[in-house]
Amino acid sequence: MSLTHTLPQRGSGAKHVPGAATSHRRFRELSGNIDDFIRGKPEVVRLALVCLLAEGHLLIEDVPGVAKTSLAKAIARSVAGAQVRRIQFTPDLLPSDVTGVQVYDQASGRFEFRQGPVFANILLGDEINRASPKTQSALLEVMAEHQVTVDGVAHPVPHPFLCIATQNPVEHQGTYALPEAQLDRFLMRITIGYPEELADEVSIVADGLARRRPEELKPVIELAELRKTISDLRNLHVSPKLQAYVATITRATRRHPDVRLGVSPRGSIALATAAQAYAASMGREFVTADDVKAVAVPVLSHRLLLTSDARFQRRAPEAIVTEILAGVPVPRAAEGP
Repeated sequence: MSLTHTLPQRGSGAKHVPGAATSHRRFRELSGNIDDFIRGKPEVVRLALVCLLAEGHLLIEDVPGVAKTSLAKAIARSVAGAQVRRIQFTPDLLPSDVTGVQVYDQASGRFEFRQGPVFANILLGDEINRASPKTQSALLEVMAEHQVTVDGVAHPVPHPFLCIATQNPVEHQGTYALPEAQLDRFLMRITIGYPEELADEVSIVADGLARRRPEELKPVIELAELRKTISDLRNLHVSPKLQAYVATITRATRRHPDVRLGVSPRGSIALATAAQAYAASMGREFVTADDVKAVAVPVLSHRLLLTSDARFQRRAPEAIVTEILAGVPVPRAAEGP
């Protein structure tokens, strides 16, 4: 039995979360603003905003022309006061072009650190897998620790810090596979896909003819409000049984016969954190098993390394995560939250 429709009883450990209603309102304002531009993809927008509110990094992978960059820009444009930088990843991009470089100041006779584009609240990395693995690795520290270390000196980036990266499928020409360590630093990997309804594609055509661009969107939330919302979401109740449910799912990935390398403890934390933000997006003050299920595929699938036999059989990591979810018992409401 799912916990989705079962409220925690008094004394169960669940508490009223101050600001939960405000957080839900802010989520609706953000999603409504972006839905008006990204047509017919409400669940994609929801997952992208869940990633934002969980203060995680988002990887959008899909074929060219399905609004990957537009989604990233629409999210950035919706936050007033946020520092937004963009990097167009190319094969000749250097690590210092991303993080920054030491520059000699003749007036003072000293080297000074000149910040790179990662020093922003929202970093848009366009076609990240077109850069060399060496340049991609320049993001490892800042994505995990929110700082850049140069010559032994740590330089913190602004808070919050969110990297929204787009990439074409690896099979496309001129692309490199992202290192496993970097993939593990993305909270989610999502796809957008083609429009499902004719009416949505007609609206997209009309927006294109009107030269409508995501830069025209008006901000709907202040940076300070975003910081407060991120802080409030950390207080959403995750019962011990739900924490055990999360751990059981991730541990099952390590024992699956088609998986060579399963999800790390970092992935377990990511799954619980994303479930918190998803619960808030639905207007709840506590996390349910269905919240965990809703985010499990985009949070876990890119963290799996499959066996050679599984790759030969063209098994999809998403299908394996779905299979694992079906096999892990859901905590019963009768047992308490």
